[in-house]
Amino acid sequence: MRLLVGRIGRAHGIHGEATIEVRTDNPEDRFAIGARVQTDMHGELLITFHRVHNGILLLGFENIADRNAIEKLRDTLLYCDVDIDAESEYEDDYHVLQLIGCAAILESGKEFGTVSDVINLPGQDLLAINTPNGEVLIPFVHQLVPTVDIRNKKLTVIPPLESSL
Repeated sequence: MRLLVGRIGRAHGIHGEATIEVRTDNPEDRFAIGARVQTDMHGELLITFHRVHNGILLLGFENIADRNAIEKLRDTLLYCDVDIDAESEYEDDYHVLQLIGCAAILESGKEFGTVSDVINLPGQDLLAINTPNGEVLIPFVHQLVPTVDIRNKKLTVIPPLESSL
């Protein structure tokens, strides 16, 4: 599946390096030297340079050797082909697209709603669940989402209000 993994920002220096707004949880692999990323307007780009400067990812691309050339790519979105069904190295690691559309079931077995989005926050992720009473946000932590069954597209949720009763 083709997924958005970053956006080219402003030029850095005079040698064709650009700042990258990272939109992937795996930048080491997605932006490794020799990796290829796709764009909508500029075709495929081969990464030839990769470093982090003051916490900001900087990339260089094949055939882009100066500041003027990289500035022409500013705001270009970067995509990679990703197998969202591939096994993760971590047991409780899920791709957002695997969670969206899952049925949210209460511990009693009653259907609660459907996952419509995953909101990434610095402290933890939130599941946005559409219910008959509107959208409910549930922290995506084991205490409130004890089971996730990606294969059957369902997960068990304990809404915070229910857990405090």
